[in-house]
Amino acid sequence: MMEEITLLFQLFITFFLIGVFTFGGGYAMLSMIQSEVVMRHAWLSESEFTNIVAISQSTPGPIGINCATYTGYEVLNDVSPVMGFIGSFVATLALILPSFIIVLALVKVYKKFLGHKYFDAVMSGLRPTVVGLIGAAAVILVVNIGWDGFTPHLSIIEDNFPDWKSWALFGAAILASLKFKVGPITIILAGAAAGLLLY
Repeated sequence: MMEEITLLFQLFITFFLIGVFTFGGGYAMLSMIQSEVVMRHAWLSESEFTNIVAISQSTPGPIGINCATYTGYEVLNDVSPVMGFIGSFVATLALILPSFIIVLALVKVYKKFLGHKYFDAVMSGLRPTVVGLIGAAAVILVVNIGWDGFTPHLSIIEDNFPDWKSWALFGAAILASLKFKVGPITIILAGAAAGLLLY
C-alpha cells in the first residue's frame, strides 16, 4: 500500500509542477509531460505516450488535462482499476490546481496591471516561448533526442513511424492542414479511418 501512496504522491507533485510552470495551454504542456512521464520517471514508453496524446487530442476537453487523466490511469491501472481511477483523479487535480490558485489570486489585480509596461514586457517574452514549447511538443513525437555532452543524437521514434504508410499519413496530415486548411477534427477522423484501412 505504501508503494501506491508514494506513486500517487509522485504523480501529484509531477503534474502540480507541470501546472505551475506551463504557460500557453495544453499543447505547450506536452513536451514537459513527455519529459517527466517518459524520460524522468519512465512511467510510459514513447509509443504509449504518443497513443495517449492521440486519444487526448480526439476526445473532448483540453489536451493537457486529458493527457494527465489518461497518464494517471495508465500509471496505476496495473495495481487495480480502482487505483487507476484514483491515479486519474490525482493527476488531473494536480494539473488544474495551480491554474485555479493563480487565476483566483490574480483576478483582482489583473485590471490594475493590464497595460503596465512590465506586465506587457513579461507577456511579450512568454508568447514566443509558448510557440517554442508547442513546436517542441510536435518534434518529441517524431524524434528521440539524446545528448552526449553537448552533442545531440537524433533518431526517429520507430514505434510512431514503423513503415512508409505512417510517413505517408504524417505527410498527408501536414499537407491537409497547411495547404488546404483542413480542420483538425477532420484530419483526426480521416487518420482514424486510414488507420483502420491500412493497419
